[in-house]
Amino acid sequence: MGQSKPFRATALIVEDDPMQRDMICLLLEESEVDVIECESAEAAELVLERAAGSLVLMMTDVQLAGNMDGVELAHIARKYNPGMGVIVTSGSPLHQELPDGALFWSKPWAPLDVIREAERMVHERRRDDEARSRS
Repeated sequence: MGQSKPFRATALIVEDDPMQRDMICLLLEESEVDVIECESAEAAELVLERAAGSLVLMMTDVQLAGNMDGVELAHIARKYNPGMGVIVTSGSPLHQELPDGALFWSKPWAPLDVIREAERMVHERRRDDEARSRS
């Protein structure tokens, strides 16, 4: 009888500032969350097309390199995976509507908040997976 592999959470980080992206990725990796990083919404959309079901969290800046902003990406992410946690961040006030359930974090945000949100999303995903496996 084989044993099931323990669940490893994966987060998608979309940030065009390499220092910001590296810091967020390091925080999540320290919390044992696998990270996929992108610097544009277009690159992130390709990841979502292929792997949205395995993602527990997407964190994106509003202003990104390319033709699409983070709010547009948040709406696309929700279509691919309605249960995924979505955090949109910006140093400016947000004037666009986010998809239901998405969070807006004004910069600067506390690094501990990233870890807490990731842990919350991982816990929810494990709970949902366990419930599905019992039914």
